[in-house]
Amino acid sequence: MSAGELLTTAPNQWCPGCGNFGILNNIQSVLEELGADGLSPEKVVVVAGIGQHAKMADYLNVNSFYSLHGRGFPVATAIKLADPEVCVVCFAGDGDAYAEGLDHLIFAAKRNIDITAIIHDNRVYGLTTGQYTPTSPLGYKGKSTPAGTIERPFNPLEIVLASGATFVARGYPTRAEHFKNLVKDAIKHRGFSLIDVLQVCVSYSDLYDFYNKHVYEAQVADPGNFEEASQIIRAWDYNSEGPIPIGKFYEIDRPGFEGFFTGHEQRKADRDAKLQEVLFRLI
Repeated sequence: MSAGELLTTAPNQWCPGCGNFGILNNIQSVLEELGADGLSPEKVVVVAGIGQHAKMADYLNVNSFYSLHGRGFPVATAIKLADPEVCVVCFAGDGDAYAEGLDHLIFAAKRNIDITAIIHDNRVYGLTTGQYTPTSPLGYKGKSTPAGTIERPFNPLEIVLASGATFVARGYPTRAEHFKNLVKDAIKHRGFSLIDVLQVCVSYSDLYDFYNKHVYEAQVADPGNFEEASQIIRAWDYNSEGPIPIGKFYEIDRPGFEGFFTGHEQRKADRDAKLQEVLFRLI
């Protein structure tokens, strides 16, 4: 399936200049390349939460599931356990993943379930027009904080790394080739992968100039070194002016949650047999 065929006919409703376009374009390219390597589109499942990011499920011509706000990770986990052969990509926003869904995110990382989490971190609730999120900078002025928020942001990558994720990265879609390679590596990784994406909301948190000035592609000597990963992740605290490292900060090989369950093949065979029986009766 070509990149063009990976798009649906649903009219796009993002604002001109939205950072989501870069994510969509790159996931198209990645799925096309993985398709050439043998990954069938029928074996890809996209899970989305609630927010502007969730329209990814409308625009990508693959299997998809809309979850409740913050509940994308339990759904993605269930899909992977039901069929370990599918490639599960879970899209979420910073409010969706780091606020409502933070507990589910922590446990998905802890379990090292083989799903890829792509977090559209625009540092604002864009769908509800401008409230602050856990990664909004101190002093952010929005509809819920007209005088500026008094809360400091937290660093989500610190939390995910400490929780047990085996692939931790930060990406910036404006660096298209770099970002595409990050997404491809994350999907190919066996275990819980998370990319925190510096995704710009041009309407309520236009940070393009800020990111273009401060973002740099970090070189990690040993991606398996927890301490080195911790150090580079802490190099930017989501509040200071930078510099802001992007790249793959951590990757190790550890058994995934789904591997501890047995009987998948027999359950699949039983399910197929029941389906054949139902089809025979209908005929």
